[in-house]
Amino acid sequence: MKPLAFLLTWTTYGSWLHGDERGWVQSGQAGIQAPDLDRQDNARVRMMEQAVTLNDAQRLMVERTIREVCQFRKWTIHAINVRSNHVHVVLSAEHLPEQVLSQLKAWCSRRLSEQIGLTVETDSRNGRKRWWTEHGSTKWINDDNYLQNAIRYVNERQ
Repeated sequence: MKPLAFLLTWTTYGSWLHGDERGWVQSGQAGIQAPDLDRQDNARVRMMEQAVTLNDAQRLMVERTIREVCQFRKWTIHAINVRSNHVHVVLSAEHLPEQVLSQLKAWCSRRLSEQIGLTVETDSRNGRKRWWTEHGSTKWINDDNYLQNAIRYVNERQ
């Protein structure tokens, strides 16, 4: 069955580590995992860069970039909310949600790097390499009630 839309969520680099006290997701395991401070400390030690918190200008850049990519690809945005440490987008697309998520994160990373003066020619050792966590959440929305709830969540409950 073709979904009506997807709810995509991803976090900024280092803002929600495995073991986090707010709960966290483990690949291959169902549900939200319980806090684990040892695991969180271990994840923090392995970080290659500082955690990212988006400022207002960066948040606007991310939203603008998502809108531009969706317009170019003819993906329909139902709701978008860019926060300082995560992004939510409800959209309809003719691609798998993992592909959409990957494209959005890549374009946003590119624009954020350009915004702070990093280019392809810039030595990447002197600039940020990671803006986002590795993966993200890709929820399939298969009915209108779920779609309306997802839109309300993204627009009103952040």
